[in-house]
Amino acid sequence: MARETKRVTVTWQHGLRFTGSGPGGPAITVDGDNVIGPGPMLTLLLAAAACSGSDVVVILEKMRVNLGGLRIEVAGTRREEEPRRYVAIHLDYHLGGEGIDPVKARRAIDLSLEKYCSVIHSLAPDITVTYALSLD
Repeated sequence: MARETKRVTVTWQHGLRFTGSGPGGPAITVDGDNVIGPGPMLTLLLAAAACSGSDVVVILEKMRVNLGGLRIEVAGTRREEEPRRYVAIHLDYHLGGEGIDPVKARRAIDLSLEKYCSVIHSLAPDITVTYALSLD
């Protein structure tokens, strides 16, 4: 089975600001000072939320659930000592739509976090990942 290799390039602008993109793709700004863009640690939380959110959308579509909205709020708890990595991540999923079935919603989230989300599975295995679900 062939392995896929993803590539990005990050270019220093000034201070702690970098722009980055994949080959030929749109660029984003990552700002270590969190002024003109999210910093690296916030970007990691954004990536985890977007990855899981994409999974949830696809899984619910396959379940024939008419999703009307999805918002994910993420909190990451970091160590006090260096390296100040995440030790816990909590995702709050807010799903909207007429007649959303909470059992199907939880199943979609569980599948994302336990099986499909590549970002979550790329994190250190000792990071505690939890979630809550609200149906709007």
